[in-house]
Amino acid sequence: MSRIASALIARLRSVARHLPEFAKRSLRRRFGAAHEPASAEDERNVAYAARMAQETSIFAGQEEVHDLPPIFHYWSNRYLRPKLETFGFSNPDEFFATFLQRTHADMHTGSSPVRFASLGCGNCDTEVRVACELIRRGIEDFSIDCIDINETMLQRGRALADAAGVSAQIHPVSGDFNAWRPAGRYAAIMANQSLHHVAELEALFASIEQALEPRGRFIVSDMIGRNGHMRWPEALAIVHAFWSELPATYRYNVQLRRQEETFLDWDCSVEGFEGIRAQDILPLLIERFGFELFLPYANLVDPFIDRSFGPHFDANSEWDRAFIDRVHARDEAEIAAGTITPTHMMAVMRPRTYVVETSVLGSLTPRRCARAT
Repeated sequence: MSRIASALIARLRSVARHLPEFAKRSLRRRFGAAHEPASAEDERNVAYAARMAQETSIFAGQEEVHDLPPIFHYWSNRYLRPKLETFGFSNPDEFFATFLQRTHADMHTGSSPVRFASLGCGNCDTEVRVACELIRRGIEDFSIDCIDINETMLQRGRALADAAGVSAQIHPVSGDFNAWRPAGRYAAIMANQSLHHVAELEALFASIEQALEPRGRFIVSDMIGRNGHMRWPEALAIVHAFWSELPATYRYNVQLRRQEETFLDWDCSVEGFEGIRAQDILPLLIERFGFELFLPYANLVDPFIDRSFGPHFDANSEWDRAFIDRVHARDEAEIAAGTITPTHMMAVMRPRTYVVETSVLGSLTPRRCARAT
C-alpha cells in the first residue's frame, strides 16, 4: 500500500464508521487489495470519503460554528429583524421554536412525547436553546434527535444539553445525513444552516418526505445562493463596484489570510462540503414540498458582513454603517426588481399532500427567488 493510501486511511479512520456502506465498500476495494483495479464509482466514493474526512476535521475544533462579527449584528438587527417580526419571531431560535410549538399543538395526543429531528446539528447549540425556549413556553413532552456525523461535536452537544437541563429532550445521534435513513416518523424536522453541506440532496429530501408525519413540518434556515457561496455574475459586478470604495485595510481576507485588492470570488466548496450544492436547494424543495412560509433575504451584503471581511467594519463608525446601509438598499432594490436572487432563506414546508397557503414577503415567492442556472 502506498504512503498516500496509508495517510488517507489514517485520516479517514476516525469517521469511517459513520460513512454510508457504499463508501466503506469502495475504501476496502480501493486500498484493501492492490490487485483489484478501482472502478470509476469507487474513485467517486473514495473522493467523497476524503471530502467527508476534511469536513469532519474542519468542524471538530469549532466550538462556535455560527459566530459572526459585530457589523453583521448591526445589519441583522436593523434590517433582517423587522422582516422576521412580520411573521411573529425576531431571530432564528424563535423561528424554530415557534414552528415546533405549532407542530406540538397540532400533533400532541398526550400519550407520548412529540418527536422532532434536527439534521446537521453540529454542537447542538441551536437545538439546546430551542429546547429551553419550548420549555419556557410550557412545552416539555418532546424530544429532538440531533443528527450529525461529527462525534466530537455531538459530545459537546451532550455536555451542553446536560448543563442546560434539557438532556431528557436532546438526543444526539451519530449519522451521515448524505445517506440518512430515518428510524421512524417525526412531527417536524429542522435543518439550521446544514443543507448547504449536503451532496445527496435528492436522497435526503426523499428521506425527509418519508419521515414526516402527514401533517408534519420541515423547518429550514439556510443559504440558497450559488454553489460554494460564490456570486452569480450579475451580483458579482455590483459587489466589485462597492469593493472599489473600501479602504485597502478592509480588503484583507481574515479567513484566507490574503489581501484582495479586487474581490476574489472564492469557491468554498473546494474544502469539505461547504456550499457544495447550495444553488440546488430551493429548486429541489419546490419540486418536493409545499411552502407554508418563505422568507428570503440578502445577497450583495454577504461579503461585507461575513467572517472574512466583516471584522474590519466598526459597527460604531458612521462611515461603516452608512456603507452597509447603501449596500443593503441596493440589495433590496435589485432583489425586488428580479435582477438578482436572494442567497438566504427561512422556510417552513409541508408534505405535498398537505395543502397550505404560503406566507411570503411581498411578491418574493419560492419560484420567483429560484435562479435559473
